[in-house]
Amino acid sequence: MSTAQICIMATIILYLCFVIFTGVMIGRRSKKSAEGFYLGGRGIGPLVTAMSAEASDMSSYLLMGIPGLAYLSGVADASWTAIGLAIGTYLNFLLVAKKLRRYSVKLDAITIPSFISKRYGEEKPVIMCISALIILIFFVPYVASGLAAIGKLFNSLFGWDYMAAAVIGAIVIISYTSIGGFSAVATMDLIQSVIMTAALAVIVVFGIVQAGGLDAVIAHAQELPGFLSFTQTYDVSTGGAAPYGFIRIISMLAWGLGYFGMPHILVRFMAIRDEDELTLSRRIAGTWVVLSMGVAVFIGIVGHAVSATGRVPFLEGSATETIIVRLSDLLSSYGVFPAVIAGCILAGILAATMSTADSQLLAASSAFSENIVQE
Repeated sequence: MSTAQICIMATIILYLCFVIFTGVMIGRRSKKSAEGFYLGGRGIGPLVTAMSAEASDMSSYLLMGIPGLAYLSGVADASWTAIGLAIGTYLNFLLVAKKLRRYSVKLDAITIPSFISKRYGEEKPVIMCISALIILIFFVPYVASGLAAIGKLFNSLFGWDYMAAAVIGAIVIISYTSIGGFSAVATMDLIQSVIMTAALAVIVVFGIVQAGGLDAVIAHAQELPGFLSFTQTYDVSTGGAAPYGFIRIISMLAWGLGYFGMPHILVRFMAIRDEDELTLSRRIAGTWVVLSMGVAVFIGIVGHAVSATGRVPFLEGSATETIIVRLSDLLSSYGVFPAVIAGCILAGILAATMSTADSQLLAASSAFSENIVQE
């Protein structure tokens, strides 16, 4: 194992230890009640509400999916998707958040299934059970996919056994989630969103330098037909431009519709300490989403320009999603300190995966324990 790999591994391990320690410390101060565990005692501030909602939503798609999509076919697919997600984020905070917070307090509901049941005065908890089962059926595999992503990350970086790495990831996530509950999850999501933001900022600056400057990046993108167009895409198989129709634009924008039904995001609205603070949360969340996804799209453009210089290989298909990993490997080759920075960037990818998995794990466990077992 090279010195760079040792530095990267040490950085990631320190991050995982920090996550567990923080979760335990928060758990010791949390209220010992169902509302305290699943909603943080409804005492979450506007910053944590905004950033935990966005971090738990974005997952590794922000650091791998969007840059990979932009790298593969240009700005159209990635940008229309990002625009749809930004609109969905804003409208979810604007139309749903305050009403959900207000009614959930009046109805004394601490989970989304119980809120739906009490809101419509169910005598028998049929809808509540159905909604709880839907959460379990879809979230348990989603959490498993997050653990699988952790296993693949460690396996590709260090050659660790895939299953062992996935188990380690599960132990870390379950430990701070089960001890600290919602307060620990929300706080860790805030920290993880900061790490994700720092990773995006560092990698885009490093990529621009490696590509030969901003002018070189733009010049390279302009040479690829349709790469910078919102109504065309770059077709790597033909080397030409392909049309990007109205139906595809609507399909990409429709990604934002998912926000209105995501339990692990909606529960953030229920947990904020004051419904009037949701206005500030909406502004923070909207600003962060626009900036972070814009940078993520640009990383795909920058990464393609770096590949043209030969510093990283050209990527095809699903391998384009690893462009940040490839740029991090390039950064780590410049010495010990750059290797530590590269470790922080890769910890950002890990943080993105964990921030979604922990929130979905908590939503699934609340649906099972509160709604199915008890009610």
